[in-house]
Amino acid sequence: MAAEMLVNPRVRDSVGDVRLVPTADRVSGPGASPVMAPFTHRNPRGSRFSDGSYGVYYAGDGLATAIAESAFHFATLASDSADGPRRETMRVLVGAVDHAFHDVAKLDDAERAPLMDPRSYARSQPFAAELRFAGSDGLHHPSVRRPDGFCLAAFRPTAVGIPQQRQHLEYEWDGTAVRRYFDYADDRWHDLAPAAVLDSRS
Repeated sequence: MAAEMLVNPRVRDSVGDVRLVPTADRVSGPGASPVMAPFTHRNPRGSRFSDGSYGVYYAGDGLATAIAESAFHFATLASDSADGPRRETMRVLVGAVDHAFHDVAKLDDAERAPLMDPRSYARSQPFAAELRFAGSDGLHHPSVRRPDGFCLAAFRPTAVGIPQQRQHLEYEWDGTAVRRYFDYADDRWHDLAPAAVLDSRS
């Protein structure tokens, strides 16, 4: 695959740059693409636990947490792109993780609070980079967008299992925020909790 990417733009665009992932950290086979994607299609803008120089696989502890987190960040992308009203289809991926992660939730309040700042990654990015450099496989942390929810931030594909695809959702960007989503499993719209709504006017 790495060799074909050098000459085949279609393969390069679909799988990303697998050379960004050390051979020992790669996963393959049915269902592996969503696990590899965050590491082979790095976000140059970074995220809570990456400065953009490496990828991170994020997951929620349940559907409600995953929706709250992903809807917020989809809204951020749509807002930054100045998108007009539109909808985006999302896949629900469900998997089991049996791995040891550093637990941010166990830190004292003074150390944990700046890492979970809803508006800034200034403290969380260097914190994560230091742990990753030291060999950590990732972080277990409170959800910022859903009270009582928890998330995983994995630093390598081998730290998580291969998920299975479940239902599809559709997020609705109304031009200023994502306030609701459609779940094809129960064939109806659901409102998002306020903490998960990014309103670009505020």
